Amino acid sequence: MVMNTPRTAAVIGAGPGLGAALARRFAREGYAVGLFARSESSLLPVRQELEKTGARAGVYVADAADEASLRSAFARMRAELGAPEVCIYNAGTFAQAGLLELTPEQFESSWRIGCMGGFLTAREVVPAMLERGRGTLLFTGATASLRGAARFSAFAVGKFGLRALAQSLARELGPKGIHVAHVVIDGMIDTQRVRSMVPGRETSTMLSPDAIAETYWQLHRQDPSAWTQELDVRPATEKF
Repeated sequence: MVMNTPRTAAVIGAGPGLGAALARRFAREGYAVGLFARSESSLLPVRQELEKTGARAGVYVADAADEASLRSAFARMRAELGAPEVCIYNAGTFAQAGLLELTPEQFESSWRIGCMGGFLTAREVVPAMLERGRGTLLFTGATASLRGAARFSAFAVGKFGLRALAQSLARELGPKGIHVAHVVIDGMIDTQRVRSMVPGRETSTMLSPDAIAETYWQLHRQDPSAWTQELDVRPATEKF
């Protein structure tokens, strides 16, 4: 096992909100953080915030659903920061439409970002983790990972698939030292975008991005004798 490898983390979907909170949490522990998203403009403020604290951060523009794009971005990260020992797949797209409104192209795009991107990401980071004999791969799920609501078929199919991927990879890679876990976020995350959608909503009814990020950090820190494969988080007031 290589113990002197610089500690790095990759966050796929590292824009404002949960992605930025995840980057901050791992940077606080001394990790260099690779920030991935489709838009550079959403990543630059996060990098600037991290660098003000003295952390190392790299910006990597990539389409998580495109193999060539993702491969190129990870190659740049490995050259600049090193191969990540922690990778968080937090990319997603929100598609809400009825069966007859939803186009096949929209359905496929939602699945590719929600699920296929997780598969492509795992293929990029797992080889180095296997070589080290350790690593953590975390996937962000949602209420739709467990229940397909009306008009949420595209979103739910992607999230169902991502959950299945996480289960399969956990069984395959766990015995080889790689911790794979899936986090079901059951509720609205308290972000500026969500607040613009539901103005006036009580803070107590939403999940704090920093609190969620702390949960991801604790998952990474778990001893292999007691690994969690799936964990759900929700506000205390959320009905379930």
